[in-house]
Amino acid sequence: MRKCIRCGSKMRENCDIRVEGAGYGVILSSDEGKLFGGRLGKPKVAICPECGEVSVYLEDVKRLK
Repeated sequence: MRKCIRCGSKMRENCDIRVEGAGYGVILSSDEGKLFGGRLGKPKVAICPECGEVSVYLEDVKRLK
């Protein structure tokens, strides 16, 4: 469970990010020089239903190490 950093409410997790007008989505990468190298995964979003705060996070943080 994620708690909102602004108001402390329980956040709604596992939401997706979509880029309007494009079907590519968003991928986090650790190496800009490689086309597909260093991929860290697709970010997830948590949204606070009380104040609207948006938090972007990675589910699998093992790739960061």
